[in-house]
Amino acid sequence: MIRAGRLKYVQTMSDLADALGKKLVTVRNQKPYAAEGHPAPISSPSARNQLWDAEQTKAYYAGKPIPELPQVDDEEDLLDRHEAAELLGIAPVTWNTYKKDPDLTTGVVLVPAGPKGTEHWPRRLVLAYKNNRPGRGAGGGRREGSGDMIPRDQILPRIAKLLDADPTVTVEAVSDTLGITKFPTAQSGLATLRGRRIADLIETQPDLDPKEAAIQLGYPTTTHRGAILVAERELRARSAQPYLQHTADFLAAAGIAQQAQVEMRQPDGEHLAAAVPLDTDQPAPALVWDSRFGWRTATSRRHPIGKSTDTAPEGEGIRYLGTGLKPDPEELLAALRDQRRGTKRPKVTADEHCDLDVAE
Repeated sequence: MIRAGRLKYVQTMSDLADALGKKLVTVRNQKPYAAEGHPAPISSPSARNQLWDAEQTKAYYAGKPIPELPQVDDEEDLLDRHEAAELLGIAPVTWNTYKKDPDLTTGVVLVPAGPKGTEHWPRRLVLAYKNNRPGRGAGGGRREGSGDMIPRDQILPRIAKLLDADPTVTVEAVSDTLGITKFPTAQSGLATLRGRRIADLIETQPDLDPKEAAIQLGYPTTTHRGAILVAERELRARSAQPYLQHTADFLAAAGIAQQAQVEMRQPDGEHLAAAVPLDTDQPAPALVWDSRFGWRTATSRRHPIGKSTDTAPEGEGIRYLGTGLKPDPEELLAALRDQRRGTKRPKVTADEHCDLDVAE
């Protein structure tokens, strides 16, 4: 975490490279920060973008004693998504929903400042969110077909609070309390959150099957089927995430892609898709990975994945790259750079698609 009052000393990997007079790609490859005795990152161990305290690294490279950082928690400490999730006792992926609460969105701090910064939240805001409980909304529920009374991006965080308070909360209770329609808003929201929490529990207890997880979490039997379907899709998405993030980081280090956290999509609620935006001087606006067809170039930077279709997208500007569903990043990079490589249609076989489903 970034201790209170030390934001001005935060050092990114790019900052560290500048301080050492080296290129960023050189520092990534040589990893001087992994040497014995080097100051530990102040970011959480699971953070994608590592951060250091500049006073500590400056002292280390000057051969001087490394100053100690404050050890006592402060309300103004800045927490990244992993640390915020740990404080609430949830998985980081669940925090991705919670952080949309208005009190959290208005207090988010980007480190470093700017669109590429990593999100952090003051400890006091995370604690306040943890301690808050939703009150009864006005209107006593909504008729089917009528509009919801709260903004869409606040629906899941508010349902999550109700689920925190009572794992058996019903669709009717959620609808009445929040003033949202029972079907599909309240029903879908509850199934989504229960499914994600089942997935969270299975990740910590891999021998648990989804039904056992649902029972352990105290969910009513009538809710199991829908929640388990969500959990299975969630687990498939999470299993693909490390490969896709590794590939995105490799392309960014090669200087052809924008550094970004890969976000998984399920356009039709079944198959997975993700996009990696490329720099403007590249032969395509973005790369798209599809769990059915593998990697391809995209023709749009704003909407690279496009609408869900049963068949592989084809047409001008679309090339399928690499061998199989999960080619090595080096192979993908070589195929992207060589306009002669790639095909107009995917080469992935049905067997390969099935293998991916089993692996996930």
